Amino acid sequence: MVVQPVEVTEPNPAAPSRTRPPALRRRLPTALALLVAAPVLAALHAVRPAPYGDHFAAHASYAREGHRPLAVLPARGDTVTLWDDGVVTANDGASVRWHRALPAADDWLPAHGGTGVLRPLGRGILAVVTPPRIAGYRLADGDLRWVVPAREGCVFTPERAVRHAGALIVAQPCPAVAWTSQLIAVDDRGRITPHRTPLGNDVPGRRPEHPNTEKVLARPR
Repeated sequence: MVVQPVEVTEPNPAAPSRTRPPALRRRLPTALALLVAAPVLAALHAVRPAPYGDHFAAHASYAREGHRPLAVLPARGDTVTLWDDGVVTANDGASVRWHRALPAADDWLPAHGGTGVLRPLGRGILAVVTPPRIAGYRLADGDLRWVVPAREGCVFTPERAVRHAGALIVAQPCPAVAWTSQLIAVDDRGRITPHRTPLGNDVPGRRPEHPNTEKVLARPR
């Protein structure tokens, strides 16, 4: 009987193991779940309603679901709109550039409406005239630049605002107050006050045309 030699092979510690590490086995189900969920999440994102109900219909007509426009103002290639929920928007026909919600709109908007609220001031500034305040917004991005609040016990009347000498004159009826104090003048830089030149376009050193803005207009006869 011939005994064949038996070859003994020592294990090679450098050889890769076919057994998955425990950490990999734990992470694999999570990774697979994410791969399966990704298309579902993408589909849900695609059908998610746009913020504020924005949508564009045929011919680049902009609308908001469940809301109606009260005032529309073309401004520098954009369209600025005041809506019945007190939101002001600017769109360029393809997208909505910005939204701004007016404070306490429910207190005055249903009764007043949008007459006279949107007022362009030039130099890329929009005045939003409401009974409690006048606010200046930058048309490019909707940035709030300044605010002029109404005097205590008084309100602004947007529908009575007029342009005069490069400024917007807004009536502010107040009981037992001189009529000259019931007019507020604003421009793109905010309220026009004594010693401040409207629009800043006068020659340096020249006396402003109307140093006292409460007397810009003559008393009606």
